[in-house]
Amino acid sequence: MDRNGLAELTDRARRLADEAGGGRCVLGIAGAPGAGKSTLAAEIVAALGGRAVLVPMDGFHLAGAELERLGRADRKGAPDTFDAAGYVCLLRRLRHPERREAVYAPAFDRALEEPVAGSVRVDPDVPLVVTEGNYLLLDDGPWAQVRGLLDEAWFLDPEPETRVRRLVDRHVRFGKSRPHAESWVARSDEPNARLVASSTHRADLVVRLGHHDLGSP
Repeated sequence: MDRNGLAELTDRARRLADEAGGGRCVLGIAGAPGAGKSTLAAEIVAALGGRAVLVPMDGFHLAGAELERLGRADRKGAPDTFDAAGYVCLLRRLRHPERREAVYAPAFDRALEEPVAGSVRVDPDVPLVVTEGNYLLLDDGPWAQVRGLLDEAWFLDPEPETRVRRLVDRHVRFGKSRPHAESWVARSDEPNARLVASSTHRADLVVRLGHHDLGSP
């Protein structure tokens, strides 16, 4: 995807905002770890100005202490290390607001490696919510309910070499040594990536990116 491709995606998101008709639409951007989901979502939201807000799935990571209690800390990022049911409840609230008031969503702080509640404000007059994450298209457990809450779903599918390099670099940037980062990607992130890839067919649009298209996620 070149810059014209990004412009086309932005126009597609803008049409969703226009179609909200005084209500709200939800655009989901799915993809494997390191695909560039957060970068693409942020660019689209910035281009739409105050007409869109980014609500990341990663805000529903379970806290580190809870992952330790459950014995899942070494699999952080797998589907069962998120509060998927909580994410579904938030999407329902965002899609069908009961009152004309702001909704607050959590976000994930990569420096802390923890979710932070109440980080994202969604005002009642915002016509488009853009949400991004690995498991938006999974058809299993609570995740299976997410697809029905998205007006449109995109699957971001960059070149595998680009995605893995970007992912390792991100882990290094946030404190892991490069050998540790490479080991973590191979042991944890890549099995998750294969699971995510199995859900591609549930997307309305597959977006393929080259290695020059997006910056670091």
